[in-house]
Amino acid sequence: MTLPPTQQSLLPALREEWRLFLPGLTENLWTVCLCVAALIQVFVEYIQPQDPSNGHQYQKTLLGEILSISCLLRTPGVVENHGYFVNPSRSSPQEIKVQEANIHQFMAQFHEKIYQLLKNLLQLSPDTKHLILSWLGNCLHANAGRAKIWANQVPEIFLQTFASDSFFLNLGAALLRLCQPFCKPKSARLLTFNPTYCALREINAEERKSRNIHMKGLEKETCLIPPAEDQQPDFPQNFNLVTENLVLTQYSLHLGFHRLHEQMVKVNQSLHRLQGAWRDAQQSGSAGAENLREQFERLMTIYLCLKAALTEPQTLQNCLQLQVSTALLLVQVALGNRGTEPVALTFPIPDVQHSALAYVPEFFADNLGDFFIFLRRFADEVLETAAESLEQILDFITVFTGSVERMKNPHLRAKLAEVLEAVMPHLEQTQNPLISSVYHRQRIFCSYRHAARLAEALIKVFVDIEFTGDPHQFEQKFNYRRPMYPILRYMWGQDAYRESIKKLADYAAANLEAVNPPLFLRFLNLLMNDAVFLLDEAIQYLSKIKVLQIERDGGDWEGLSADHRREKESNLLMFGQLARFHNIMSNETIGTLAFLTSDIRSLFIQPFLAERIISMLNYFLQHLVGPKMGALKVKDFSEFDFKPQQLVSDICTIYLNLGDEENFCASVPKDGRSYSPTLFAQTVRVLKKINKPGNMIVAFTNMAEKIKSLADQQQREEETYADAPDDFLDPIMSTVMSDPVILPSSRVTVDRSTIARHLLSDQTDPFNRSPLTMDQIKPNQELKERIFKWLSERKQQSEERRHPAV
Repeated sequence: MTLPPTQQSLLPALREEWRLFLPGLTENLWTVCLCVAALIQVFVEYIQPQDPSNGHQYQKTLLGEILSISCLLRTPGVVENHGYFVNPSRSSPQEIKVQEANIHQFMAQFHEKIYQLLKNLLQLSPDTKHLILSWLGNCLHANAGRAKIWANQVPEIFLQTFASDSFFLNLGAALLRLCQPFCKPKSARLLTFNPTYCALREINAEERKSRNIHMKGLEKETCLIPPAEDQQPDFPQNFNLVTENLVLTQYSLHLGFHRLHEQMVKVNQSLHRLQGAWRDAQQSGSAGAENLREQFERLMTIYLCLKAALTEPQTLQNCLQLQVSTALLLVQVALGNRGTEPVALTFPIPDVQHSALAYVPEFFADNLGDFFIFLRRFADEVLETAAESLEQILDFITVFTGSVERMKNPHLRAKLAEVLEAVMPHLEQTQNPLISSVYHRQRIFCSYRHAARLAEALIKVFVDIEFTGDPHQFEQKFNYRRPMYPILRYMWGQDAYRESIKKLADYAAANLEAVNPPLFLRFLNLLMNDAVFLLDEAIQYLSKIKVLQIERDGGDWEGLSADHRREKESNLLMFGQLARFHNIMSNETIGTLAFLTSDIRSLFIQPFLAERIISMLNYFLQHLVGPKMGALKVKDFSEFDFKPQQLVSDICTIYLNLGDEENFCASVPKDGRSYSPTLFAQTVRVLKKINKPGNMIVAFTNMAEKIKSLADQQQREEETYADAPDDFLDPIMSTVMSDPVILPSSRVTVDRSTIARHLLSDQTDPFNRSPLTMDQIKPNQELKERIFKWLSERKQQSEERRHPAV
């Protein structure tokens, strides 16, 4: 852009003046700039980049220079001459806190000045407002690539193509302040937001100015749900500033805060690994200890700078208000509310034709989730002081987590489960004067009016993420389910949530042969699938670790080449990490089954579920108390989160919870792979060894004797029925059928319990893969009667042989 000579002569002095005064940002400078019309004109025109399509060019403008001031590293990874948090390991915690507080004080004042500048420019005149909003919209559009995965993998290209993290940190903070007037509780302006703004496509420059449309490219964003085939957006004549402010701010946070949060998590994880390596090197007297210390110092400086930049209190409060308001707004959009006053949330939520959720980009919900997860990790005290706002978040989670009709993306819905885990009370970790506010959070959570719906939504997303369509869905599902286990455990301890879960179980027990398997039945099936896989994997990794530890401690590695030894060390480290993850998750799944069976029995004693859980429990006991336990004796159980005593205790608890049911006990000896009376005797010895209560040991001993008696009886029956005709045998299990049914497509007859178990995981005919549901199977009454008659005859013959007539 070429400026008139009179304005060109002002530019060098203006730039120099801004740079001289920026460190202090005195009130006089802002006053001068906002009062001199010529200076304003120069400023607004001068901030236009030479190449508007290059995101990095915006950072080189005068406004960009202002926005780039922060405590973050100017060059990623380069801490030399940075000036903040130098040699942090040699500073006391108090010194670090003081430095962080000083940074926060400056940032709060700095953000306020940027906000005042933007606010005054927006209010100055329609033309100035249009130019500033255009600059913001174009800047965000040019930097859209910051959110792409590849941007984090090629830092050299990133630095040349996009504006810096500091730039977006400050821009986001200023925009958050602009949003505060309509983010106040019960603000009438909030619901004037029009989601169709995000569905606009090609618009000329004149229309953008007249209709207040300054963001570009939003039509390419994935929205919460796809539009209906006949759905067309109803665009207004023009859009208000609330709509533009909210979109600009959320997109800025999407490009800035989200990326910085990811960096902070990665740096935090690296610090933990590096600290462990440094400690080990010090203990062993390794020459590399000093190098590890230097790496730790550098990484700690980066972490502390990130933390200081992201935890400025006023910005966090402003972001909290924005995200709570966004939660309220999206719930109202889901309800189909087109007015300016919120309507009450009631269930069931009515179907909304042509929902405006089809125009809301996913980054609205992603930002919300990202922020509350950040608070839980790095600034939990903010949640402790915001308990009253959390009901809006619970509403949002309840409405969207369990509904593919309101949020299609299963990954995003799974993330909301992590948000729920973040906002729920964490009493065991509270050690500060704000503990009363944690109890306040507990009160909000426990008295939540839609508790039953929230519990159902959590279980629904647990089931839904089994099949996401992603090529990595199998590995992902365990990470997604990780936060769900502590939530379920907490819910189980609260009456309202517990009763709602029991109702889901009762409904499942009453509808076992429904066309679509009931939600809770699918949940239990997946829970057991996970338990088997996770503990089995953990057992295998622990076995490999033991072999490697024996080799290392026995000196076998000393004669290896350097490369071969590094490979062994790498394998040991990798197996350790994998074992720890699988142990943590298996502990959670078995623990969940333990508390669920304490009050839910009707489902677990169904033959097809009872057989599954029994074979699983016996298999685990074989490895934990049986002859295979020696393979798991690694050097330090705690290093790998291996808790065999807790696992044995939970398994025995599950057995005792269900052991009063005759049918369940009768199913135990049918597990031909793992059950034996010796296994249960070994379990009793372990219970004594780990000092479990006497009443638990006595109860388990009595149950074991009862099961042995049933096993002896079944053995006699099996001998009696050993020559059963082939058509009496289940073709999959090779056992005599008790309730034969005909599969409609393949016409094969199987036992009802066998096909019921199969259909939980795969709703197809196992013999020809055609679609199949339980309601389609037909009883084979004629065969059932023949089997019953044959069994009765053989039983009578057996009795006569045992007790011949005199």
